[in-house]
Amino acid sequence: MNRFKIELAFLFVILLNTARAQTHFQKLDAWLDQNTREMGGRSILVIYKDGKLVYNHSANDMNMRQKMAARYVARKQGKTAEMENYTLSTRLNIASCSKWYSAALVMTFVDEGKLKLIDTVGKYLPVLSQHGKGRITISQCLSHLTGIQAPELKENIKDVADASSMDEVIATIAKMPMEGEPGKTFHYSNTGLQIAGAVIEKISGKNFETLFAERIAAPLGMKNTDFGKKKVALPAGGALSTPEDYLNFLVMIMNKGVFNGKRILSEASIAQMQINRITPDVKIAYSPAEAHGLGYGYGEWTMGNNIVSSPGLFGSFPWVNNDKKYCGFLMTFYIKNTGRNERYFELMKLVDEAVM
Repeated sequence: MNRFKIELAFLFVILLNTARAQTHFQKLDAWLDQNTREMGGRSILVIYKDGKLVYNHSANDMNMRQKMAARYVARKQGKTAEMENYTLSTRLNIASCSKWYSAALVMTFVDEGKLKLIDTVGKYLPVLSQHGKGRITISQCLSHLTGIQAPELKENIKDVADASSMDEVIATIAKMPMEGEPGKTFHYSNTGLQIAGAVIEKISGKNFETLFAERIAAPLGMKNTDFGKKKVALPAGGALSTPEDYLNFLVMIMNKGVFNGKRILSEASIAQMQINRITPDVKIAYSPAEAHGLGYGYGEWTMGNNIVSSPGLFGSFPWVNNDKKYCGFLMTFYIKNTGRNERYFELMKLVDEAVM
């Protein structure tokens, strides 16, 4: 009889927790439906916890202007405009969400002993030494602490798009002015990761795209992710990916470098990536408005409460909550960032409640 009562009580707790989770997930549905119009008109949110996908919801609330913009962009690309809901396999440009991918790729070389975080870039790229930048370290490249005064984003992207080789891009970076001492000046930009990408190309004799495919995408089952397959990759912002693929990457980060029983990165590398490098003695030359007060590691922002993330210019938002042992990815595509940071924190709070 006592055993029956215990089993009944246990069943009641399970049912109660399930009911609570469903209620909280309904709040997530409502949040996504209410906010999607302000996030480009389409969105998808996926959450992974306890070894499985526990939440997957899409919203579509495109207004006429957003539909017209989608048609215009599609025509420019010679494609047919898509108005359907985003799915797990929807592939979009994820902008700065790419930085997390690229930093992880560089760390595979550190794990293999082919590269050290304290290595100076002039050792691999002499043109940087010729212009007084050779003493910048790999660590500083991954954390936006090079001290280089990077140009406007559009100009930087154009420099890479117009270049015929990675060497040409690095030659351009070599001529950029310095705005502070390496390691003491934070400037969020594409420059440091571009240098790091060039370094691993020199070490391996392979291009960045191939390295990413072999070392990150393939072992993580990321079948629909690449860096555009252009002549020169943009490590800090050129990736195209899907919710399904990005979630695989986040699971690896959450599991301290392991995915499906296979080690992709060492636990030490995961820890290094999540250390805030913006110490009190670091001058912030430039940081996105929505990142005010956050720290930065290697390719990822540190958000407090053991949360790490790498949001993109177009609104996509991946994050890992190490304390609550879950990860999530919000995919969107829009430029206007008014209220974006507040939405991110509001969303994370709702997800915390849903998966507790």
